[in-house]
Amino acid sequence: METVRITIIGAGVVGLAIAAELSKKYDEIILIEKHEKFGQETSSRNSEVIHSGIYYPTDSLKAKLCVEGRPLLYKYCEKNSIPCLKTGKLIVASDEFHIARLEELIEQGKQNGVADLRILGKDEIHKMEPEVNAVAALYSPDTGIVDSHSLMKNLFNEAGSSGVTFSFGSEIDQIDMDKEGYVIGIKDDDYKFRSKIVINSAGLSSDHIAGLAGIDVDTAGYRLKYCKGSYFSYAKRSPVNMLVYPVPHKDLSGLGVHATLDMGKRLRFGPDTEYVDSLDYTVDAKKRDVFYENAAEIIKGLDKGSFVPDMSGIRPKLQGPGEKTRDFVIADETAKGFPGLINLIGIESPGLTASLAIAKQSNILVKKCL
Repeated sequence: METVRITIIGAGVVGLAIAAELSKKYDEIILIEKHEKFGQETSSRNSEVIHSGIYYPTDSLKAKLCVEGRPLLYKYCEKNSIPCLKTGKLIVASDEFHIARLEELIEQGKQNGVADLRILGKDEIHKMEPEVNAVAALYSPDTGIVDSHSLMKNLFNEAGSSGVTFSFGSEIDQIDMDKEGYVIGIKDDDYKFRSKIVINSAGLSSDHIAGLAGIDVDTAGYRLKYCKGSYFSYAKRSPVNMLVYPVPHKDLSGLGVHATLDMGKRLRFGPDTEYVDSLDYTVDAKKRDVFYENAAEIIKGLDKGSFVPDMSGIRPKLQGPGEKTRDFVIADETAKGFPGLINLIGIESPGLTASLAIAKQSNILVKKCL
């Protein structure tokens, strides 16, 4: 039976970043993806925001890897001519009640190591963004946007040129541990191979993959909940030049319907938060009124008729509705009796921002396993 050194499962932005990072040092790496192309799920269905790292609990992986990953991502994009833009972001308080929450967020950001945050008054906001509706705002100058497809394409090319083998359209249905590693089987294919290391970066399917490898998913707390977020684009010219967010929910179940721009300066609102049981990406046009009402709270003079159903994405959350927010799982499973198995589960936002830092963290775990 053929044996490889490392198998990466999942060709989203995190899996591709891991492949590119590991290929600098290791050979015999294969990346397996069930879709015919890379980045077909969460990595291509999101706001494409480069986050600063202010929202997440201090010492959490989300905070640490976001703050570490942001400068890595900007530098990588600059080096490889990947479209990105440091737009800045306003988190707005639409009334006096929410100002205290802004102060909590700025303190959280400082504890996480995020520099240059400050609270703006109404006059400063008006000078920056005249159409923003706010009595105060937290200004994050280092927040930005990135062309996620260009980023993934570059990581894919980098990994491929360094010798990584890609197997697209290959759905794994067997992962059996033996004395020499893990025997991996592909659905509707008799071919099997062995891998010394298995890195599970399968996004929405990462709990399923962990279960195939032998992990008791429910006991481990790895069962994912699908959280759908829809977007509406704005057909008219954008009245803002930076990202505009409402004050987020305390439980961080979502960051609220916010205004983001793509690299073509197209304005988009979303995502909302809707837990679902299946992967349905349709956008309900009946949500237009709610999206308009939410957007009108933070931006003046919007035309409801110009809100157009755009797209949706599904986030792989470890917490269900009303539950306390959970951190990323990035785990070497040796202690559970699965040496050489590395699970990445619940990699939702800020996974895009943190992707290069997650790759470096995965590299550290691989070194321990080999």
